Formats: sequence, C-alpha cells, structure tokens
Amino acid sequence: MTKEKTKETAETRELFETRPVPSALAKMAVPTIVSQLITLVYNIADTWFIGQTNNPYMVAASSLVLTVFLMTSAIANLFGVGGGSLVVRLLGRKDEEEAKKVASLSLVLAVFASLFFSAVCFIFMDPLLLLLGASGNTIGFARQYLMLVVVIGGLPTVLANTMSAMVRNIGYSKEAGFGLGMGGILNVILDPVFMFLIFPKGYEVAGAAAATMLSNVITLIYFVFVYQSLKGKTVLSLPKSMEKIRRESLSSLFSVGIPAAMSLFLFDLTNIVINRLAAGHGDIELAAIGIVLKVERLPLNIGIGICLGMTPLVAYNYASKNHKRMTDFFRAARLAGLIVSVLCVIFYRIFASYIIGAFISDAETVSFGTEFLQSRCFATPFMFLSFHMVHFMQAVDRGKVSFWLAVIRQICLNIPILFLMNALAGMSGIVWTQLIADFINVIISYIIYKRLIGKITCGNERK
Repeated sequence: MTKEKTKETAETRELFETRPVPSALAKMAVPTIVSQLITLVYNIADTWFIGQTNNPYMVAASSLVLTVFLMTSAIANLFGVGGGSLVVRLLGRKDEEEAKKVASLSLVLAVFASLFFSAVCFIFMDPLLLLLGASGNTIGFARQYLMLVVVIGGLPTVLANTMSAMVRNIGYSKEAGFGLGMGGILNVILDPVFMFLIFPKGYEVAGAAAATMLSNVITLIYFVFVYQSLKGKTVLSLPKSMEKIRRESLSSLFSVGIPAAMSLFLFDLTNIVINRLAAGHGDIELAAIGIVLKVERLPLNIGIGICLGMTPLVAYNYASKNHKRMTDFFRAARLAGLIVSVLCVIFYRIFASYIIGAFISDAETVSFGTEFLQSRCFATPFMFLSFHMVHFMQAVDRGKVSFWLAVIRQICLNIPILFLMNALAGMSGIVWTQLIADFINVIISYIIYKRLIGKITCGNERK
C-alpha cells in the first residue's frame, strides 16, 4: 500500500471511528446540506423564473413534471444508496476488494436503469402527463419540460447523483457536496439565459428545462474527474466491465437499494395524488400547491442533508459493532433536524405571503399558496422524523424495514387520508393530510425502532 493511500485510509478511519460525534457529523453533513440547499435553489429557481411570466399554466406544468423528474432520484437512490451503504459497510468489515467491485457494478446498473426509464417516458409521454393531471392548458408546456429533463437529461442526472452518493459514502462529503452545489449554481445562472434570451417567447418552460439538463451534464463531467482523482486512493474507479460480486453482496445492494428507491417513488406517488386532487379544484389551486411543495423543501432538504451525512457514519459503526457510537450519531442527527424543522415552522407562519408572492404576482394564486403553506408547515418536524428513521434503517442494512415504513407512511396513511380529507374538506383537507399522516407514522416508526435497537445492541438481531 502506498504512503498516499495509507494516509487517505487513516484519515477516513479517524473520521468514522474516533472523531467526536458532533465534529464527524458536521464534516459529513454540512457540505451535503449546502449542496442540498443549492439543489433546492435551482429547483425553486425554475419555478421562480417560470413564475415571472405570470402564467399559472406554465407553473402548473413544471410542477406536474417535477414528479416524473424526481423518479430519476429514485433510480439514483437504488444504486447510490443501495450500493453506497453496502460499500461503507464492507469498508467497516475491512473487505476493500469486494467494496471496489460493488462500487463499479452500481454505476453500470445505474446507466442501464436510467436509459430504460427515459425510453419509457418518451414512448408513453402523453398518457403519462394526462395521468398526472395535465389539462389542455398545461400539457404542451409539460411536454417541453419532460422531453429535456427526463428523456434527454435522465442519464446524466442519474449518474451524477449516483456518483455523488458513492463519493459521500466513503467520506468525501465535501467533494460530493461541491459537485451537486456547482450544478445548482449553474442552473440558476443558465435559467434566465435560456428562458429569456435563447428560447423564443412561449417556450420559457423549455428554456428552464434546457438549463437543468445542461447543468446536470456538467455535474456528471465533474464527478468523472473526481473519480479519476480518487482512483488508487479509494475503492472508487470508473467501471471498465461488468464486475461479478458475491451473491450476498448483490442481495444486500438490492435489499437496501430497492426500498430506498421505492421510498422516493412512493413519496413521488403521493405528490402525484396531491396534484391530481388539486387539479380537480382548478389550475390556480394546482399552481399554488405546486409552489408550496417546492417551498416547503427548505427544511426537508436540510434534513435530508443531515440524514445523508449521518448514514455512512451509522453504517460503518454498525458494521464494526461500535453500537454506542452508532446510536450517538442517530441521536445527534435527530436533534439537529428537529431544531431546523421548528425554526422553519415559525418562519413560514410569519412570512408565507411574502414567500409565495416572490414566485408569482397573480393575486389568487398568492392567496391560495399562503393559506396552504401556513397549514402544511406544521407537518415539517414529523416529516423529518419519518425519513430520518428510514435513513437509519438503510444504514443498518434493514432494507425490508425501511420499505415497510415507506409503505405504511404513503400507501396505508398518506394516500388514503388524502382522498378522505379531500372528500370532507376539499383543498384544505388535502393540505392538512401531511400532518395527520406523519404524526401517526412517527409513532409507528419509533415502536419499530425501539424493538430493533434493543436486538442490535444486545447482539441478538435477525434481519
């Protein structure tokens, strides 16, 4: 082993094994939080710039396609979370050779999955958009956005996010965060250029989509260079062939990756149901809830950043059987996320009208959006606790548990309650559903957690 690689390995082990918990969590989480916030900014930037047209149909169309675009994140989760968490557990067991093969195979599989998804979206574009709730006023704009960000831009988006997850999981959170953050900043810069200078009037949605696609291509190029720079120092390298890994490794990759992807898919499915139900009340209501669903992601993206920083630290210490350090990371991340969530509830309650008004000046849309945001914000702490628990289960190789937690949250609680509340109270019912569903889900999650953590710490666990 070279001196350079020995130094890299020693620094990584110090981070995972001995550095004080708050310091280690901050090192892993802060760059990830920054990248998540920048990613949020560029997602919001599309809506903000499109909103400057004061055309609620364009805003509604971009909101509809966002649910499909999020599916690229689900695919990235399948191989980035599934493969990445397995890689860090293998490193915790000091099995570097298998970790290298898993990291390589994860990228190859991500390529095939993203190409298949893009092809399906292209073939079934109109039926898909109509299913999502597109109307005659919005479907043309929705086609523009879907073609560029998913059909053409799906591959670079999936690969960039998968590679980012791999880089972060082996301890290079700063490099991973910088890549995603750079892509977000580029998107914000390119949005007005494509929307108002390059593309003709009436194609502002296509311009925003082109900016997103190009920024993801550049982000992918960045991560290719990162992989090359880490080659020989870490287990990461660009794949040259389809690696063959142990059967138990393949099983572990998918047992965590599939639930991670399904968790996002079910979250996306819930947003589709919200859009469909909101569309039944009118395009203005759909535009308003679309803005709210993006705005409320401020605390959620910070929470996701905290959880993504926590996950490899928990996974490594779980694999190396340092259970006290594992639970210390879990609790520290939970406290940090709750503080952020409560502060954001206060912020949204006070400034909701100004926030919605910053996106669109249409008075009716602002009125609906303000009401929706001031109500939905109360769900924020419970939403954080829900996906914090899912990330913990993924870290400790409990893919089935994380899957069932997602099913309980979305299929058993959120979606049925959405239909019930819509029937009882219309749009107000839709807006309050999140709080009711996640409050119940948190209670169920912690009952499961208490039983599991006792088995893990006593060394009497069964997966």
